[in-house]
Amino acid sequence: MSVRIVIQQMIIIFILIFTGVYLYKRKHLSNESSRQLSWLIVNITNPITLLCAALSEEQKVGAGEIGMAFLYFFALYAILIPVSYLIPVLLKVDKGRRYAYHMLSIFGNVGFIGIPISSAVLGPSSLIYVSICGLTYNILMYTYGVASLKRTAVIQHPGSEQTDGFSLKNAVNSGMVFAVITIIVYLTDLSVPDVISGALGYMANCTTFLSMIVLGVSVAQMIPEKVFTNRRLYVFVAVRQILVPVLLIYILRPFITDELTMRTVVVMAAMPSGNLPLMMAKQYKVEEDMISAGIILTTLASIITIPVVMYFL
Repeated sequence: MSVRIVIQQMIIIFILIFTGVYLYKRKHLSNESSRQLSWLIVNITNPITLLCAALSEEQKVGAGEIGMAFLYFFALYAILIPVSYLIPVLLKVDKGRRYAYHMLSIFGNVGFIGIPISSAVLGPSSLIYVSICGLTYNILMYTYGVASLKRTAVIQHPGSEQTDGFSLKNAVNSGMVFAVITIIVYLTDLSVPDVISGALGYMANCTTFLSMIVLGVSVAQMIPEKVFTNRRLYVFVAVRQILVPVLLIYILRPFITDELTMRTVVVMAAMPSGNLPLMMAKQYKVEEDMISAGIILTTLASIITIPVVMYFL
């Protein structure tokens, strides 16, 4: 893939993000409107983007390839988990703060940012694999992720009880439901009337713009001192968003023969840190300042790091 094309797409993303910054600074967007748009993206436009890709894809892969993709993404997270413990040790992070680096390392933004970037950089054909990654991500987040944050909460707040851990109800959300529907539609080659597919297409086309606008609002509110003065975070970005994905290319390439699957796995691995660990940290009353700073810096850095990683594919 041409690195020039990837860079062009990331510049477009950059422009959209700073459109959000401008709109917030000019008071055309508020925290409340940003929150409402986030709900719309997470629950409506992002899932519909996946569904539209399944409906429009003409050259489909079979159930066997779908099953193998699940194995590849489980393998990806099986690698990221030990990496998430190694990175803070190498960076000499205080033991009490290492949980933040665990969360930042494992749980990338595979939905909110991953869907529009994969569609733009790899094409709509990659989105069936993004759906599979999203399913794997949710399973891991609501099991391993919740358990990790509960342990941290008990350490930070001795004597507190964290009883509302993993439950099937928490794990089932709109993203997971639509991911399952997308895979079923894809495998069964279901067709819908043009009027329905047209309406869905208009909704899906909003995803990239709206998600980058909302991200721009977050960037506009960040406290520069907390984000840009932390030298460990810069090293973390270089290791987690460049070194790790590049090493994964050499580790996984002998096993993944399909080029689109390979590229999708690597792009998902190169995603900036996601927002879900931050929301979970708030829920369990875990200190979230380092997680928040990491999300902002990794997101801004991804404009540079993703093209660098794609150069090696």
